[in-house]
Order: sequence, then C-alpha cells, then structure tokens
Amino acid sequence: MNAAILSIGTELTLGQTVDTNSAWLSQRLAELGIRVQWHVTVPDELEPIRQELERACAQVDVVLVTGGLGPTADDLTRDALAALMGVGLERREEYVEQIRAFFASRGRDMPEANIVQAMFPTGSEPITNTCGTAPGIRARWKDTLIFIMPGVPREMRVMYDRDVLPVLAPLAGEGVILASTLYCFGAGESDIAEKIRDLMARGRNPTVGTTAQQTVIGVRIHVQGRTRAEAQALLDRDREEIRRRLGTLVFGENNDQLAAAVAALLFDKQKTIATAESCTGGLLAGRLTDIPGSSRYFLQGVVTYANEAKTALLGVPADLIARHGAVSREVAEVMATACRQRANADFALSVTGIAGPGGGTAQKPVGLVYIGLADAEGCQVTEHRLGDCLTRDEIRDRTCKAALNRLRLRLLGE
Repeated sequence: MNAAILSIGTELTLGQTVDTNSAWLSQRLAELGIRVQWHVTVPDELEPIRQELERACAQVDVVLVTGGLGPTADDLTRDALAALMGVGLERREEYVEQIRAFFASRGRDMPEANIVQAMFPTGSEPITNTCGTAPGIRARWKDTLIFIMPGVPREMRVMYDRDVLPVLAPLAGEGVILASTLYCFGAGESDIAEKIRDLMARGRNPTVGTTAQQTVIGVRIHVQGRTRAEAQALLDRDREEIRRRLGTLVFGENNDQLAAAVAALLFDKQKTIATAESCTGGLLAGRLTDIPGSSRYFLQGVVTYANEAKTALLGVPADLIARHGAVSREVAEVMATACRQRANADFALSVTGIAGPGGGTAQKPVGLVYIGLADAEGCQVTEHRLGDCLTRDEIRDRTCKAALNRLRLRLLGE
C-alpha cells in the first residue's frame, strides 16, 4: 500500500505553525510497511483542498488528512470532502450531544458555532474524538480510503492509534519499513559521508543518507523487510557498522540531544560540572540543566558578561584582561580554572567570544570563541572561528554544542 498525507491550514502555508503531524504519521505508516508518496500542505480554501484530495485519491491507496475540522468559517475540510464525493453534509445528532457533553464536562455551554462539527458528508463515517470537540471522518472515494483527523497533534495521535491504525494494519499486507538516525558532532557532513560511502550506495537495503542541521550531522538508515524481525536485523547490522566506523563522532540516536549524551556520561561516571559564561549568557548552563536529575551533576553557573564581573566573581585579573582582551585564550583559561575551584567541581567549562552582530575587529572577528575545559589535571583552551556570516543565535548555539562536545569527549577519555 502507499499513502499521501495532507495537512490543512493557512497558518501552515504561511509558516506561522510548523507541521509536525506529517512526520509523525509517516513514521507510523512506515512501521506498517505503508510507503508515503508525498506530504502536501494546503491553505484553508475549499477548492485547493478538494483538488489535492482528488489528486491523492487518483494515485494512492490511503489518504490521511489533518486539520480543518474546527467550528469556524475557515474550517473547510469536511466541505471539501463532500464536494469531492458529490454529496451534501448531514447533521448527526449523537455527535451534537457528544460535543455538548464535552463542553459541559468543563462547566461551559456549547457555542452554536460548534454544531458544524457534527456535520458529515453523506455516506461517510464519523470518528469519535475522545479528547477534543472535532470528530474525525472516514470515507472511501472510488478505490481510496480517506481518514480525516483533527489538526491538534495530541487529538490526532489518539485518534490515529485508536481508530485508524486498527483499520490499516490488516490491509497493509506483508512488509515493514523501519528507520533510525544516528547523530554526530565534530566533523562535517562530507567527512562523515566519506567514511560510510559504500553504505550510501544507491540500490542498497538499507538505504543510508546524511543530513546537516546546525552542525549536527544525522545519518539516516531506512530498511525494508518482509517481517519486523528481518527488517530489525538489517537495521541493527548497518547501525553497528556505522557506529564502528564513526566512533566517538556519534553521540546519540533518534531523539537524543547532545546535552543528554553529556548528562548520561556525567551520571554514569558520577562527575560534576560548573560553568562560567560570557557570550552565551547562561545558555550552556541552561542546556545542562534541561535534563531531569541535573542537580546530581550540575553544581553552579556564573554569567560574567562585563569585565568587572569576570574579576569580581571569578578573580580574573584586570591587568590580564587589559593585556589580552576579554575574548582571549588567557581569560578563558582563568575563567574555567577559577570556576572549577570555587564550585569544587570535577569539571568546569568556560566560554568567552564575540557573538555579534557588532563588536568584531580584523584581529578578533565576530564568531571568534574560546572554550576552556578545566579538570584536576589543568585546563585546555580551544579556539573556534565560527564565521561572521552566522547570526548571533547561531554563534551562541554552535558555541554551546562545541563546549558540550569537548566535555563529552573528555568523559570518554579522549
């Protein structure tokens, strides 16, 4: 079987809201061995929705639609489906009462506008929404099965698992598609691709590819198998081979974040960390403490933006700053060393740099950053020239990732 996914909403086509539903549904369909041919995002306009439904039904076995089932005048998905089927809308009183009961359970009266959510194309089947006011719709047009679900992600996911998956699973037939992504940091996409070039050859099963997003490189693995066990075995084989070749460049898999990988190592080794930040303004400490249980390893963080704060809070000598500048290898070293000693931590990370967009010079351009990592054996400082073409947010983000990766590698013994 193959499928198409339609996401309805002008807020999506204008970029005001990010469509997460399509990605989630694609992953769920892949688990059944149903290949998604395309995603399309459609504004809240009757004829474009009808046209995309018609196009999809002419080419795929299953169409999943999310959004456009609300009570307002711009919620037109039900009308577009009725237009496609050449039928009218009919009111289902039991669903009027369901919606009314939903409001009553929250101590509110149902607005009359919500009655439209109990209108369904003649010949279609309503799907009860257990956590919202918008029922879904199941229909068949010609040879294609259509499921329309709410655009609210939580409502959509509950409806899919309860009402759509049980219908699709017996129809999907044999075969399964599994996927996994290994995340890497510390090398460019082309360098990583060169190490696994033979695994990326076209026509292989699994298929392997790379993506880059804000200096994190993802290595995607997609595999098809006649059974889940067969697919899993192929996936595991390539995943282990990629990990072997890339070594410590790999920090996590699927939804893992770099900070979580560092946290896991700190937990495992029972080590502590403190931070001293200038250009990142507390962002590094924030990422380390985003992890539940971070109080077990994170002791303290200081943000010393002004030169005077570096001296008062960390004891960085004023004459050292005067000689070398706040953005310097020497200042980063004292910041990290003093931070570790004052916090009595196993490790300390320091960051000082020029995040821009102004403040750079020919000698010290925007994007110049020094990162210090101190432990009981001393302090090592690395220089990073991230480039003045990046935004302030990008420079700060990449600085944090570089600092976290320094600590990760140190915890791994490198």
